[in-house]
Amino acid sequence: MSLVSFFSRLPGELNRRKVIPVVVSYAVVVFVLLQVAEITFAPLGLPDWALTLVVVLSIAGFPVTVVLAWVFDLTPGGVKKDEVTPGEAVHQLPVAPHDGSPGPSVAVLPFEDMSPEQDQEFFCDGIAEEILNYLVQIEQLRVASRTSSFQFKGQRTDVSEIARHLHVDAVLEGSVRKSGQRIRVTTQLINASDGYHLWAESFDRELEDIFEIQEEIARSVAGALEVTLTARVPEAYATRDIGAYELFLRGGHYFRRWGLRNVEFAVQMFEKAVEMDSGYARGWAALADSYAMICMYWEADEVKLEGADRASQQALALAPDLAEAHVSRGLYHVLRGEPELAEARFGRALELDPHLFEALYFYARVAVQQGRLEQAAALYERAERARPEDFQTPILLRQVYRALGRGDEATAAARRGVERAELHLRLNPDDTRALNLGFGGLVDLGERDLAVEWADRSLALDPTNADSLYNVACGFSMMGEKDRAIDCLQRACLHGLMIAEWAENDSDLDPLRDDPRFQAILTDLRVPKA
Repeated sequence: MSLVSFFSRLPGELNRRKVIPVVVSYAVVVFVLLQVAEITFAPLGLPDWALTLVVVLSIAGFPVTVVLAWVFDLTPGGVKKDEVTPGEAVHQLPVAPHDGSPGPSVAVLPFEDMSPEQDQEFFCDGIAEEILNYLVQIEQLRVASRTSSFQFKGQRTDVSEIARHLHVDAVLEGSVRKSGQRIRVTTQLINASDGYHLWAESFDRELEDIFEIQEEIARSVAGALEVTLTARVPEAYATRDIGAYELFLRGGHYFRRWGLRNVEFAVQMFEKAVEMDSGYARGWAALADSYAMICMYWEADEVKLEGADRASQQALALAPDLAEAHVSRGLYHVLRGEPELAEARFGRALELDPHLFEALYFYARVAVQQGRLEQAAALYERAERARPEDFQTPILLRQVYRALGRGDEATAAARRGVERAELHLRLNPDDTRALNLGFGGLVDLGERDLAVEWADRSLALDPTNADSLYNVACGFSMMGEKDRAIDCLQRACLHGLMIAEWAENDSDLDPLRDDPRFQAILTDLRVPKA
């Protein structure tokens, strides 16, 4: 280890080993002791050299205290050996994965923003997610999903409790301080079983070094967990332009917040990112996805469809082996009403990455639209295994099970989906997607009052949201309230939702099939397709 590296990490290590609090406590005790000695020694008749001896012993005790604090943990319960040195892994993790799969497991928590202006939340989240993406590539390592880990954002929850909740052996947490073109990233990997550090490190670098920092953290975590990080994102898929990267992270921050306005902001960020680096394949794929989501859920027009077309083609041209690029192109084909082409793209994405949630999820949706319910059920089941905290998949799987006559499985899926939607809404109370799908799940479970409450909340947040109107219509249809269901569907159509194939095969709408008003709605939906 170089002296520069040592001294750059020294402040963080002093803090981690609790040296500074011990030194401060020692100084306070010595000060009080000297004050007492100065006042009482003379009246007690003690010789002058007694006070000098106290001063000498206090000075001599200072380095001893520092050494003890560095080497040991000085706690109310006694003195304990500090078992970790930065950069070294000295503990063996217990192998206790909850699903029976072998190997250690880890969760990456969102990094804390320590920047002066407290305006780098998107950057902190992005760094944590990129490290998570590196670790996911390790076959021997189980990594808690982003959604699962990020539910603890902003909470002062004990690490052992987080690990218990996520069924992981270790937790990676950290902080980011960004000032101008300098960045300081402090990270620590904590063993859930005893709370000790397996590894800790601080990086004080130029902002442009963030890519190396992320990979170095991932490799150090892998080393501490005794697994090997071998894969990395190909250069053609990533970017070395820090400006483009920051815009990409901002876009992802908006995209995940959902809602038309947020996804439109995401489009703006991704457009700027690929303007700065036209070879940024991941940026092009994210841009295509954003355009596709707007068209699918809110506003379908030729300009946005052309945007999805242009961006998805560019992503594929730059990265033909990037699974996400094939998903982006598949979404464009879905929007164009070309299910065979969409299925080919989703299938290719799964050849490249068999566990890619987006490929499984949207492939299942196409299968539903085509009326292939057994295939849809199998794909949804795989998608749920790929992202077990997702609320959408089990709720959509619920209606497929119901249509297949698998009632008990449908009820169980509805319950899983509602529970996950409730958890998601605690952190994102304005997420209409969770409210909309959760509404259908609650109706299926017979909780009508709470279901209507969720529907009202969703429509109050965004009364013209076509996605909300359609899903609320499905719930009212299941409840037997045909007039309210058809009213919502008519309002949804006015806002350009492309749902013809979905509506024709949606079992939640079966109670409306014989109603002339519903048949007229389907006719109107088919007109743009023609």
